[in-house]
Amino acid sequence: MRRLALASVALLGIPLSLSACGGEASGSPDGGATAAAGSLGGAGTAVDAKAHCGERAVGLTRTLSSGAAWTMCLHVDAKRGMVLTNVDLTAPGAKALPIAHEISLAQLEVPYDTGTRLTEDITSAGFGGTKMQDLSSKECAGELVGLAVPTIGDGSTFGDIPTRKVLCSEVTDAGLAYRSAANGAVTAARKDQWTLSTVSKVGWYEYVTRYTFGADGSITPDLGATGDLSPVDYTGDSARGSAVGSGDHDHAASHSHNAVWRIHWALGTGPLAVEQYDAAPTGQQGKQSPLMDGALRRLGHATEAERASRRWWRVVAPGTKNADGHPISYEIDLGATDPFEFSEDTEHGARHGYDVAFTNYDACQVFATGNDETCGDGVPDYVAADLAPLTDPVSWVAVGFHHVPRDEDQSPMELHWQGFRMVPRDLTATRMDEPAGREGGNGQPKTYEGVPLDELTDLPGSN
Repeated sequence: MRRLALASVALLGIPLSLSACGGEASGSPDGGATAAAGSLGGAGTAVDAKAHCGERAVGLTRTLSSGAAWTMCLHVDAKRGMVLTNVDLTAPGAKALPIAHEISLAQLEVPYDTGTRLTEDITSAGFGGTKMQDLSSKECAGELVGLAVPTIGDGSTFGDIPTRKVLCSEVTDAGLAYRSAANGAVTAARKDQWTLSTVSKVGWYEYVTRYTFGADGSITPDLGATGDLSPVDYTGDSARGSAVGSGDHDHAASHSHNAVWRIHWALGTGPLAVEQYDAAPTGQQGKQSPLMDGALRRLGHATEAERASRRWWRVVAPGTKNADGHPISYEIDLGATDPFEFSEDTEHGARHGYDVAFTNYDACQVFATGNDETCGDGVPDYVAADLAPLTDPVSWVAVGFHHVPRDEDQSPMELHWQGFRMVPRDLTATRMDEPAGREGGNGQPKTYEGVPLDELTDLPGSN
């Protein structure tokens, strides 16, 4: 029996494409955006002047450290704020693949624990228009992009449509991408990521809408909250607030930030499907560890789903396969969340708190609540009315944050974040950026560092 030799160290890095500070973009006459002079280093502007994104939208593109390129269109909606459309990913050496038709916020509800205040900041106030804030180098260390921001509605009937620098585009270091000590060397590289963000001021709160696009093909929507605690929501009840003043006084009311994102999936062409993965112990013991069984289950129709241990969901394109013959998909991973039920949804009687819901695309179903359309008021209505097979899925992803104020929240409060991740699952047969010497490594190897697998003794847990 043979043991593995110790590896020597030889770092293999992948150069990063990092944008420098200070670059700006200004509006073009047709409501798009053009790059202005700035210190962007070799990365250049993210604005894609060749994109066909329509009136008042701008095309954006970035190639990241893996060689993967993201392209998309972006516009500002009066209610939803930043809206991404035609989101495509091009893996190295491959053709552009449509990932999502549209991504946006669909609601932000802020109920106070005292029961005296409830706001629906997307449908009532809106994140666009005059609520969307101009940015500077204080908020953005990357490229400032000018966008057309109508002052009233979509600007077609009333108001003006000024172009303002409201979008921050940044490419930043995202840490270690991978490391492997094998074959006599350490193979390692760092990675970068591309973030797009805007700031909207609604009352005393200021919200950062942010989307992060990874070199690995991941998409991370986040909502950050800063600004100030509500000056009019204080309570004498310590069960519903936290003392932020001297002594046991000035209890700032606790409250929730209940957010829902809406993703209309693309994933190439052809009908899509939705699957839920669950794994659970079998109650049986293996040679060294308990046996665990996991499986995917097809969700055939519109549904509301709740999180559970070892559970995730994926949107899959059954007819589009990677080089291994596996259908391509994107996995929805929920991060930290305080599950909630929208106050408006409680009027339906039965509980309608969901972590993820899936419906078929309907152009009039835009908001998670307060939709005010004939197609339904919100997600429970959409699910109840959607009896067709689930083939053109829209994901409604709910992430809650229960905010119990602390002394350090004043003033202004530190940004607190809530969000989730969408990661590729079987989009490519191997990682997109295979390092030199690792090409073609796919499936179970026959040897490790030249040693047949049945002769290996230096395994985790071995003596």
